[in-house]
Amino acid sequence: MSSTALTGPTDSPDSPDSPDATGALVPAAPVVELDGLSVGFGRGVHRREVIHDLSLSIRPGECLALVGESGSGKSVTARTLVGLTGPGAQVRSRTQRFNGQDASTWGERQWTRIRGREAGFILQDALSSLDSLRTVGDEVGEVLRLHGDLDRGARRTRVVELLASVGVPDPELRAGQYPHQLSGGLRQRALIASAIAADPGFLIADEPTTALDATIAAQVLRLLGGLKGGRTAMLVVSHDLAVVADLADRVAVMRDGVIVEEGSVGAVLQDPRHPYTQGLLAAIPSRSSRGRRLTVTGRPERGDATPSTPSRDAPNPPAPPALAVEGLTKAFPGPGGSSRTAVDGVSFTLPGGSTLGIVGESGSGKSTVARIALGVEAPDAGTVRVRGRTWAEHRSTRDLAARRSVQMIYQDPLQSFDPRKTVRQVIGQAAAAAGTPRNALAGRVLELLDLVGLPADRARSRPLELSGGQRQRVAIARALAAEPETIICDEPVSALDITVQARILDLLADLQERFGLSYLFISHDLGVIQHVSREVLVLKDGGVLDHGSVAGVFDNPAHEYTRRLINAIPELPAARKDIPRS
Repeated sequence: MSSTALTGPTDSPDSPDSPDATGALVPAAPVVELDGLSVGFGRGVHRREVIHDLSLSIRPGECLALVGESGSGKSVTARTLVGLTGPGAQVRSRTQRFNGQDASTWGERQWTRIRGREAGFILQDALSSLDSLRTVGDEVGEVLRLHGDLDRGARRTRVVELLASVGVPDPELRAGQYPHQLSGGLRQRALIASAIAADPGFLIADEPTTALDATIAAQVLRLLGGLKGGRTAMLVVSHDLAVVADLADRVAVMRDGVIVEEGSVGAVLQDPRHPYTQGLLAAIPSRSSRGRRLTVTGRPERGDATPSTPSRDAPNPPAPPALAVEGLTKAFPGPGGSSRTAVDGVSFTLPGGSTLGIVGESGSGKSTVARIALGVEAPDAGTVRVRGRTWAEHRSTRDLAARRSVQMIYQDPLQSFDPRKTVRQVIGQAAAAAGTPRNALAGRVLELLDLVGLPADRARSRPLELSGGQRQRVAIARALAAEPETIICDEPVSALDITVQARILDLLADLQERFGLSYLFISHDLGVIQHVSREVLVLKDGGVLDHGSVAGVFDNPAHEYTRRLINAIPELPAARKDIPRS
């Protein structure tokens, strides 16, 4: 992809650099350039500066990765580059240039002409970024309508070509569908098609693979890799260093609005100098991290105090099964009287005090298995035994203790919390249902908050006032209120920053060791599964393809699908094992 409108003519279509009078190549001028950027929000005593004296530049053909936790300033920086900082923002800089032009005084009218035509923006959540009331074809075609001179018929043809170019199968069919009719990976591809429709010379990808399945994330990264180079400059925003390892040329690590470390991918990832960068790398879960804590650097949080976790590869004494699942089958009605089999003959045993990981792409049946195991969904065939009896037997005898013995932690707590209730009410309601007397509820809530590492004053907060990590701790506290024996964890860390994810995984390990909990851990992140699980179950189209120890499945997968999942795991440079720990 190229854009001569941005960079002018060149002697070589493959290189953005130009020869000088002596024949030596002179690096092309940056497409975007910031020097001394500061961004603040609010006024007077309420003003808060989120970016402090930041400088960066990106040249044609180069990909810069901006990495760091939520709140570090990554997205604000990216949005400032294309005039989307937002109303009320105070932006100051010594230099802000876009394609050689002074952009520091541009208003919304100038930026509107730039966005879409000369700068494309790929957002994280394609479902909310795409208009749910417009077809995918209309969404992509809107960019062509605003920034091109094609008639309606030519636009339709170009939309199909664009969807095909980003790997959307049956592009003519998909162009007529709405976003909710597409999978997460297809929505993300449609968003990329929209971003490149006008052939811009600058692309921003803001967390483009967060919460995507491993194989879909790998496909999106390969697609982005194919777009970079030539005269296209690219900024990738991510909290995950492993994701950007193969895509970026340079990495800038942000913390609290400041770039703390910057350099080539090899230099930063193989020999990180700043303790914060070292902490980010150490927090990435993998098989090599099994048996150790992930939060080993930076400021410890309450709930992160245990110095180590027991080896999950050590042999355990025989324990009665926490869950015994046999022959689960479940089908759902489809269009035209058809049916779709979501779960097909799934069997497994979860020993007491251990963790079984379940992996697979979206639609593989993971969440349906979880709901059946929890007893909220009835199977068409097969059984789930808890404490030696099926859910039907427990219901017939009104065995509430068995009902409370299995709890669930969801991917997005906001979807399971009443946003009108305080944390005290959310946890207190669960504690009351578990039999805690009314006069003891306040004390029980504080006890549970302390158990998950949250201060007592968070009891007065509402879910929307908490960070993602704090909300997930509340979800864990709510599950613990019933004093369960088994917790089903359905993608509990997939939407969290790498360091927040690490703290939650450490917390779950601490609680398992302290209370002997059993976890059925569902995730699309194979690094997380390798870190937390003793055994792993691989699902596809509702059936079990691989089942065994983590080492057995990952070293000797029985099915080609499992091999593809394993090959999709992002890898860091080998020197990661030599990163100093503190």
